[in-house]
Amino acid sequence: MMKYKPANICLAMTGASGIQYAIRLLQCLVEAGENVYVLISQPAKIVTDMETDLQFPARSKDVQQYLTDYLKADEGQIQVFGKDQWTAPVASGSGAPAAMVVCPCTTGTLSAIACGSSNNLMERAADVVLKERKKLILVPRESPFSEIHLEHMLKLARMGAVIMPPNPGFYYRPESIEDIIDFVVARILDHLDIKHELLPRWGVD
Repeated sequence: MMKYKPANICLAMTGASGIQYAIRLLQCLVEAGENVYVLISQPAKIVTDMETDLQFPARSKDVQQYLTDYLKADEGQIQVFGKDQWTAPVASGSGAPAAMVVCPCTTGTLSAIACGSSNNLMERAADVVLKERKKLILVPRESPFSEIHLEHMLKLARMGAVIMPPNPGFYYRPESIEDIIDFVVARILDHLDIKHELLPRWGVD
């Protein structure tokens, strides 16, 4: 049986629009040599099929191989877990990664994390990251935000989570959708303390 190295980062993808941010982020994490735990909801698979040319298989094991091949990752560098796979490292504080990113994050997932629902592995993983005082980055993709959404974001921000809606800046004069995606992914990587060259540093020659 293959022995996996523990991952420093968990990437959770939910069914909000903007799955391109997550795929690009995962690509950058792989290229940076990071081991990544990946959690993908069923709605996220549907959105991926709608918004991209990717088609995720049904089984987590097959998704893992699909992403490994697609991103040319090392075997075991990407580990995909199902929503009821409670033996996954992310389900326990003793196996918690240094950081977790929920990208894109539905307002339903935002609510579940804020309330500590832990009804599936994704929600439990976020709960673990919070209780272990690790870094949790949420990328909520909704507009406009209701008072309910804002209350949940404020609650989570007070717990230490980073709330990072995918709001790209245009002062770099993006020339493509890829440039806009990279702006958001660059900010996430900054908060993960992972070096990148997606954008020039502001004020740095």
